[in-house]
Amino acid sequence: MATQKRELHLNAFVHGTGHHEASWRHPDVNPLAEQDIEHYLTIAKTAERGKLDSLFLADGLAISSNIQYNAYSSFEPLTLLSALATATERIGLIATASTTYNQPYSLARAFASVDRISGGRAGWNIVTSAGQGEAKNFNLADRPAHSLRYERAHEFLDTAKALWDSWADDAVVADQATGIYSDPDKIHEINHQGKHFQVRGPLNLPRPVQGHPLLVQAGSSEAGKEFAARHAEAVFTAHLSVESAREFYADLKGRLGAFGRSRDELLILPGISAYIGETEQEAQEKYDYLNSLANPDYGVHQLSQQLDFDLSGYSLDAQLPELPAETDGAQSRKKLIVDVARKESLTIRELTEKLAGARGHFTFIGTPAQVADEIELWFTTGAADGFNIMPPTFPAGLDDFVDKVVPLLQDRGLFRTEYTGRTLREHYGLARPEATLAGRGSQALSA
Repeated sequence: MATQKRELHLNAFVHGTGHHEASWRHPDVNPLAEQDIEHYLTIAKTAERGKLDSLFLADGLAISSNIQYNAYSSFEPLTLLSALATATERIGLIATASTTYNQPYSLARAFASVDRISGGRAGWNIVTSAGQGEAKNFNLADRPAHSLRYERAHEFLDTAKALWDSWADDAVVADQATGIYSDPDKIHEINHQGKHFQVRGPLNLPRPVQGHPLLVQAGSSEAGKEFAARHAEAVFTAHLSVESAREFYADLKGRLGAFGRSRDELLILPGISAYIGETEQEAQEKYDYLNSLANPDYGVHQLSQQLDFDLSGYSLDAQLPELPAETDGAQSRKKLIVDVARKESLTIRELTEKLAGARGHFTFIGTPAQVADEIELWFTTGAADGFNIMPPTFPAGLDDFVDKVVPLLQDRGLFRTEYTGRTLREHYGLARPEATLAGRGSQALSA
């Protein structure tokens, strides 16, 4: 029997005016673009023209105290994706939403709605929200502990899945002749009673087109990896080297068997921010120019947030001080940054410059062929199933990737030349889950 050829997966990570922290200052960029729906429509249409698997929107639930130096306004991602769904036909639509500051019923309903509006193209990037400021916007004095956030997230996901499954796929009859709209024996209360949530159900919307929206996760701590191994179908992760990515890839794929899952049920997609030029010199000049626009005070503030430690009182030319071993913030990103700072003996200034382009994700500077070579290397040597593309600026950075790199990947037989499916699950080659609740002892509405 012939083995199906492995296919590269590419997502466009949409981030305001670009992923470089000084992108808004670039003369070719509209600094107010992230407040304009046309900006996002342009990005979505470019990504779809390139046959990319999906668009991905990150999110945060608090404004930064450092807004003086950068733009932090952003549309609520599910609202934005609903608008983009009507302007696109095939590309997947992934939004970030927090399990710490939402309720399962309302969020399950919102994602089911986007999945139906888009014809089966919705995905949920599941986060537990590590920021301090977010808690104060949701009636809390401080963020919950890291372990408690993940405990809640597990129960949240189990509840959301049960709500999506509370309607059987054939529950809607819509028989105009008999006047029967639905079969109540196929619509079930879930009657969830847990530590964090009590939810009766059923959802007030039929089952999503995809069964469940695609489930994505981005944490790489121990708790994050266990969560991904149990729930996630795609993982967005940050690595600064192919060696680190290979270690993570082997580790996470190796955890799936404990949950009765095969290795191909989870795709691992590191971030890559590519500075693309016709020559290496031109690419380097693009990188250097954006770095010259970066504000050191902003960089230190961002680094302090990532490390969950205030560096404002330290000299830019000093190396990182000793940091507390434990944090309730983003554990995996902190480890990545500290490891590279120690390994390369970077000063705080040098570290902020290194992170300015992609916040700890892999940055590559080169020609289109060199970018394609690097992507192929990671894909074929056990480091990635694809990539989260993080252009330094929008729209030009995405144009460069779609017009100059994607054709090379297509010519090498690594990436699709046309969409063959209509849903995000079909793009990813992932199965549609069967309903697990209906007909298994839960309480039907007619009981």
